Amino acid sequence: MRIIFGVSHPKQVHIRKNIVRNLIKRGHDVQILAIDKDITLYLLNIYGMGYEVYGRHQRDIPGKAFNITACTYKALTIARQFKPDILVAGNPYLAYVSKILRRSHIMLTDTEHAALSFLLTYPFTDVVCTPSCFKRKINPRKHVSYNGYGELAYLHPNYFKPDPSVLDDLGLSKDDRFIILRFVAWQASHDVGQYGISPAMRMEYVLKLEKYAKVFIVAEEKQKKEFEKYKLKILPEKFHSLLNYAQLYIGEGGSTATEAAILGTPSIHVSSTAKYCGNFEDLHKNYKLIYTFSDDRQALEKAMEILEDPDSKRKWRQRREKMLKEKIDVTAFMTDFIENFPESFYELREKRGRE
Repeated sequence: MRIIFGVSHPKQVHIRKNIVRNLIKRGHDVQILAIDKDITLYLLNIYGMGYEVYGRHQRDIPGKAFNITACTYKALTIARQFKPDILVAGNPYLAYVSKILRRSHIMLTDTEHAALSFLLTYPFTDVVCTPSCFKRKINPRKHVSYNGYGELAYLHPNYFKPDPSVLDDLGLSKDDRFIILRFVAWQASHDVGQYGISPAMRMEYVLKLEKYAKVFIVAEEKQKKEFEKYKLKILPEKFHSLLNYAQLYIGEGGSTATEAAILGTPSIHVSSTAKYCGNFEDLHKNYKLIYTFSDDRQALEKAMEILEDPDSKRKWRQRREKMLKEKIDVTAFMTDFIENFPESFYELREKRGRE
């Protein structure tokens, strides 16, 4: 089988890397088409994943509108040469290509509030594949879900082993307590009108949190000079290992909040978007692995409450074990689903009809 994977965000590199490797090992031909955004290309190179760039991420509306034509045309040119059987992506460009070429398209998504991307992609995809906790309603004739989270595709213990050398890189030991604090730029199309930690509260966060542990700041945009000494400086591919050893994660990044929770690190997500997302609800309601707040002061108070409990990390590790026992190996599921498509989809749909 010949398969094209679309990658338009660093997180998608992580989600797809083990699936792609599995499919290649099973003898399938895989082509990765990448959008140049943030560290996406860097990660593809680090993980030894061959790719072709078919566009650059655009921040403004005119640029995004231009990409609809430009990226679709470039992807179509590449796809006509590669001759895929299936295209797998999350953005609309490869969905359009699939319709032009009359090939199957699988949409992978876990972001309910990415309404524009969903609206532009959904009519042109054959299947929408989501976590079972996904809150947006999807026509069951087009929907398949799995009992897990997208982040489990790369943070499940079958694939992820923390690298302790990241502690050496920062002059830390396994006994040192540290906190990861994340600020986002709020520039994605699905971030319009949303908010997290107010600029006025950012320094208060740092000053209060550093009373409990060393603070590292991860930010998508340049911060004020007073934050410079807190800036995290490690290789991007080591970030999840550092997150694994942290005493607490708190910040505006939803994916990072989910990653921390899955790793068994106390996690607090500060964002008005949290109410839309099923993974936060599932991780909190069923496992108490994450807390979400739209009020940044309440979030800070919860962080201090967790940090004052010397046993909090152990509690989160135990909760993580419960979660892992109840969730599936997402990479194994996706590998089998894609390899056996469309029969795999028909079987899952029939099974759902019998339940």
